[in-house]
Amino acid sequence: MSTNTQITMTSAAAERIKEIIAAEPDKNALRISVSGGGCSGFQYEFDLDNKINDDDLKVEKDGSTILIDSTSILYLFGSEIDFVDDLIGASFQINNPNATASCGCGTSFSI
Repeated sequence: MSTNTQITMTSAAAERIKEIIAAEPDKNALRISVSGGGCSGFQYEFDLDNKINDDDLKVEKDGSTILIDSTSILYLFGSEIDFVDDLIGASFQINNPNATASCGCGTSFSI
């Protein structure tokens, strides 16, 4: 599947992905998926990957790549992937307009 501008990543996320990938030479992308579970019904999963599947959405920015499987795209459509480093910690965050509620940790949500 081609690059889709409906799911975007910030420059901060792109920079962090590059840093992580540099330490993992056998990986070349961050894979984000959505699965059932978590305290709000769905949860985000983040993994490093080196294989692009035929049905993956590939989001690229500044030399970094995020891969999203075709099922997860439905839950992430219109989202922005960000990386935030603040007083409470550093993490990837998904600004998801489809989520009607999310948990305090930011890794689970409901629709």
